[in-house]
Amino acid sequence: MTTITLAAQAAQGGSSMSMIIMLVLMFAILYFFMIRPQQKKQKEIQKFQNAITEGTSVVTGGGIYGTVRKIDLAANIVEIEIAKGVVIRVDKGYIFKDPASSQATK
Repeated sequence: MTTITLAAQAAQGGSSMSMIIMLVLMFAILYFFMIRPQQKKQKEIQKFQNAITEGTSVVTGGGIYGTVRKIDLAANIVEIEIAKGVVIRVDKGYIFKDPASSQATK
């Protein structure tokens, strides 16, 4: 009788250990396929935003194409010329990519 009880307890212990291993494995897969690539993309966007200079062609988060005319680092605002004589002010955090580099990758 005790042998059957010990065997049942060992089987349950192995089951919980395999469950823990499965959860760790699922988290690792989630990290390497979803979280890590997103962090890498965020770093690239941040690097581009910090490298913006006057005269750079950019695209805003709203899809507006333009050329940087003035950068106010204190207020974190960028003035972008979207048409001849039309200048808008945009928060630097809403500038995501350079249209020339995105066309070159296609």
